[in-house]
Amino acid sequence: MNNHAIDAATKAFVAYRDLLFTVAYEMLGSASDAEDVLQETWLRWVKVDLAQVRDQRAYLFRITTRQALNRLRTLKRRKEEYVGPWLPEPLITAPDMTEDLELAESVSLALMIVLETLSPIERAVFVLREAFDVSYDEIAAIVDKSPTAVRQIAHRARQHVNARRPRQVVSPGEARRALELFRRALESGNPQDLINVLAPDVVFVSDGGGVKQAALRPIIGAKRIIRVLLHGLPKIEGALTGEPTVVNGNPALIMRLDGKIDGILAVRVEDARITGLYYVRNPEKLTRIESETPLTLG
Repeated sequence: MNNHAIDAATKAFVAYRDLLFTVAYEMLGSASDAEDVLQETWLRWVKVDLAQVRDQRAYLFRITTRQALNRLRTLKRRKEEYVGPWLPEPLITAPDMTEDLELAESVSLALMIVLETLSPIERAVFVLREAFDVSYDEIAAIVDKSPTAVRQIAHRARQHVNARRPRQVVSPGEARRALELFRRALESGNPQDLINVLAPDVVFVSDGGGVKQAALRPIIGAKRIIRVLLHGLPKIEGALTGEPTVVNGNPALIMRLDGKIDGILAVRVEDARITGLYYVRNPEKLTRIESETPLTLG
């Protein structure tokens, strides 16, 4: 390939890079694996004769999705051996992303946890159709299925996700208020303040990956979670503080222990109360948090 062709391939790839990263990340739940997929996409894209490509975006979607599907199968084996609950790798995102409610919801940790319950093909079809509005015909070409089969897969995946996703998409302001009330209640150690902000059937999921201490199963119920928060966390040596941030397009807290990042705490909010708490402590999933500037997904 001559320099002109490489320049043209590079220009096209850079133009769609953020979009391709978001596709791969939503399919995999892992930023490091998404980056690997993009590297594999680039190696294949640079060998393509662009003169034969009618729709560069569609072609790049096809390469990225197929590479992500291959990677999903490897990740599945890795997750089967994982210690405790597996949570997606959190991403610090640009603050203004919270204003795009659809995009923020599509990459929220709460929804991405639901996507984990889909099969690889269902997840690919759901992400491409629901998050990026790719046509059924295009998706069919990407996943080597007929358009009719893709419609059936999309319908099945949508039903599955809708039955498990949050009932409503709350405004960023409402989510921030609930998170701030939770942070203050945690700092004050007042059980009643925590009861006021946590839904009775709230779920607490923590991911230590076998490296950091974390519950091996989700904890369900406000009273049980409050006992953990008020009696378990104080046993951690050092001062634990929460710093507001935006993770995966939604308000969250960077939890610091004596100034060093201990984890990321994301929440699901419904009817002004917290229904889900997701605490990522696995150091391997926090390596990007300190070093990176906020990402603009999409």
